Amino acid sequence: MFGNKANAKQENILILGLGGMGFYLAKRLQHEGFSVTAIEPDPKLISHADGNMDARFIMGSALSIDHWKEANAEEMDYMIAVTNKDALNMMGARIADHFGIPQKICRVRSKDFGNEDSLISAEELKIDLFIHPEELVAKEIVRLIKRTAGNEIIDVAMGQVQVMATRIDAKSPLANKSLIEIAQNHSEFPFRVVAIARGISTIIPGGNNRILPQDQVLIMAAREDLQKLLKLTGVKLQRRYRVLILGGGMVGSRVAELLGKTMRVKLIEKDEKRAEELSAKLMDTEVLLGDGSDKEVLQAAGLLDMDTFIAATGDNETNIMSCMLAKHLMSMQEDKELAITHRKTISLVTKEDYQVLASTSGSDIALNKKILAGNEIITFIRRSELLSLSHLHGFDAEVVDLVAPPDSPITRRPLSQLHAAISGKIIIGSVFRDDEWVPAVGDTQIQVGERVIVICSSQYFKDLRELFLF
Repeated sequence: MFGNKANAKQENILILGLGGMGFYLAKRLQHEGFSVTAIEPDPKLISHADGNMDARFIMGSALSIDHWKEANAEEMDYMIAVTNKDALNMMGARIADHFGIPQKICRVRSKDFGNEDSLISAEELKIDLFIHPEELVAKEIVRLIKRTAGNEIIDVAMGQVQVMATRIDAKSPLANKSLIEIAQNHSEFPFRVVAIARGISTIIPGGNNRILPQDQVLIMAAREDLQKLLKLTGVKLQRRYRVLILGGGMVGSRVAELLGKTMRVKLIEKDEKRAEELSAKLMDTEVLLGDGSDKEVLQAAGLLDMDTFIAATGDNETNIMSCMLAKHLMSMQEDKELAITHRKTISLVTKEDYQVLASTSGSDIALNKKILAGNEIITFIRRSELLSLSHLHGFDAEVVDLVAPPDSPITRRPLSQLHAAISGKIIIGSVFRDDEWVPAVGDTQIQVGERVIVICSSQYFKDLRELFLF
């Protein structure tokens, strides 16, 4: 343990609602050192949360002023309303304002609120940050489709550094090699393997870790070296123009809406009434009625002519299994035609435990709206300390861009002397020094005020906070 800032005040957070997103946020924020109090009317949800985290729970309605008083609302620094009701969340912000809570964050599904041209402004609603989880996921899917061939590339440090996620096949020059061997064999430009997803686990690797075929790996390199990295790994960068979406819910329909004008989009929806509604609404999308978990339905929808398959139903198992089926059908066609294509699958998962599983089975990229929303909230709360926070889809890891503050443990010793504290938890990837990003190696000692890019296993984010004292 590194110790905390002297006389630092523990920040207090009040959460309204312990459903899926509320539970995830409460557990994550509590793990990162916040003092968490939650108001929730369902005793089963409270019982489940109480057995999984050290927080304070109040059973009852979030509209009860007595419950706010019991929660000591006047002592809170943040209020986060994530119940399933937009109106209740927005009313929570008004109540929080009356108690003097400085920062109010609300999950709102309706797109009528939270925009610059909304009829009622955020200031009038007393909301400092709107969270639209489905919109976040839809826009992330669109970004991934437009940005890469399904292999994720994250811009860090204003695009000067890039982190690429890709799967390693048996023919890859990185397969069956340790990180030490890779560094020795490929020294023509600097890059680092910073995470490995294998099975349901994420590995923050050291030099002796070996990359195996079918591993999903994260590689960090400078922007000017991206093309060399793509050539080395055999990844082809291209846009996706033909998209098949399974599921016409809020995410699936929004992706179709965003992509329909520039790409060929088909959407499969099994509910007849919903399919009729979408057919009338999405003028640039071909809406098909059917069960997308059925092989014949996928083939009839033209799966084998598609570049990207997106499973965005409300069911985890359906999304994962449909991606596995789609991947199998695509691979059969590729073998038959003796041609390698780069068609990809993207799945929406709501359980964090399924994310790595999905990305190492049939899904090239697995997205979780709770994680995306959580990152948005954490970045907002820590906006004075974190320059950016990005979750690596399919990995239980984060990419963090931050500045080393005075007196922080990271500035006191070279990285090699911090090995015991950070091994398997944190990788210091790059440091901005002498007007350029350079790889951080064992004898690197981070200086006060230097900008650093860190890859951190999600469960050890608290250790990262202690290392950088934020």
